[in-house]
Amino acid sequence: MTGSEYQKLAMTTLNNDLDERDVLINGVMGLCGEAGEVIDHVKKHLSQGHELDKAHLAMELGDIAWYLAETATAIGYDLDDIFKMNIEKLKRRYPDGFSYDDSINRASDDK
Repeated sequence: MTGSEYQKLAMTTLNNDLDERDVLINGVMGLCGEAGEVIDHVKKHLSQGHELDKAHLAMELGDIAWYLAETATAIGYDLDDIFKMNIEKLKRRYPDGFSYDDSINRASDDK
């Protein structure tokens, strides 16, 4: 499945009562909330002796994917295009793969 296919299918469950602004707000807040759930699970594993439940983490990553699709939809972007843009940025930033030097000395205009 491509990112665009996922986005199209996931957005069939979007709340159609939300306007464009509210879709954006819900998407961004959802990303933050789900990322918080992921880090909380990892925190409990690393600091409190809980078993790392990879299946649970995978489900949370799925929730993050949904909110990513919602946010992309709100700004009029296709997930495949976002993925391509990110890979191009990474290629510029790390043309030969990750290096500490490239990370430290990357151009300030490369966001």
